[in-house]
Amino acid sequence: MTEGPAGDDVAIEPDLPIVDPHHHLWDGIPALGPRGGRRYHTPELLADLGSGHRIVQTVAIECGAHYFDDGPESLRPVGETLFFLGSAKGTAGLCAGIVGHADLRLGDAVAPVLEAHVDAGKGRFRGIRQSANWDGDPLFDNWPRRPPPGLLADPGFRAGFARLAPLGLSFDAWIFHPQIGELADLAAAFPDTAIILDHVGGLLGIGNHGARPAETFALWRDGLARLAERPNALVKIGGLGMPFAGSPLHMREPPATVDELVAAWRPVVETCVELFGADRCMFESNFPVDSATCGYVRLWNAFKRISAGWSADERAALFAGTARRAYRLPDTDEAIVRR
Repeated sequence: MTEGPAGDDVAIEPDLPIVDPHHHLWDGIPALGPRGGRRYHTPELLADLGSGHRIVQTVAIECGAHYFDDGPESLRPVGETLFFLGSAKGTAGLCAGIVGHADLRLGDAVAPVLEAHVDAGKGRFRGIRQSANWDGDPLFDNWPRRPPPGLLADPGFRAGFARLAPLGLSFDAWIFHPQIGELADLAAAFPDTAIILDHVGGLLGIGNHGARPAETFALWRDGLARLAERPNALVKIGGLGMPFAGSPLHMREPPATVDELVAAWRPVVETCVELFGADRCMFESNFPVDSATCGYVRLWNAFKRISAGWSADERAALFAGTARRAYRLPDTDEAIVRR
């Protein structure tokens, strides 16, 4: 990306250690366009990691790709964990943590799936993500991989969820903001399971939600405040470059400048840190999805600019410490790609 003020694509504070706790590896999703939907494997990821910022570790998050083609349906997602592990071979810090998928609605029968993931991860498997992002707006009627409503309260799901903590596994929650209260109920029911809210809770700015932005923001904030009462809940700050937010910066040509990103994202970032505290918040790239709005350098530049006035301890938590603790990663400040 070259459009924008001089310096937008030059990393600021290039020595600040960053743990990127949320990226995918996939073959491309056409609906996300030529930027966000492109093939994104190890070479593409390493190119971003080496573009200027000091990325020391990453966490690879499931996205329904690279499953086994045959065998029991429940075990096919283990193929993605094996793919992540193979993608990181020989590169320290890359995919240091792995979050895979399992259908927790299997209840107690999900135990062999979880154990297979742990075994396949060779010490890197950290948790499960089963997307629950459902909304009643007709806009989502034909949404791919659309989960059923009320998934987080489903008895079968909760029986499977109960299997996570005994294996030391966390849960990544991908939901939309009207569901944050449901997630708070889940967190209260399972206080020993770490729950990591992805993408600031899926703040919607499209459809009916986009027609009343002030009310939507207030509803999102109220849900976050309720979730923040649960000490086992953390939040990832990112995913703000996805289409759900209804931002005019998404897929725009020329791409968003750092100034535009800072102006658009600051209220969301500041709200998350206000409610959860820096020690329960972590910045994420959500690449390649968020690349539909901006490049990797600009994304981290925006987060650095937004947080510039906070203390050194707060910034250390937001950029690395919280993610490292949440995903139980070893302590290192060695860049994955040396400059």
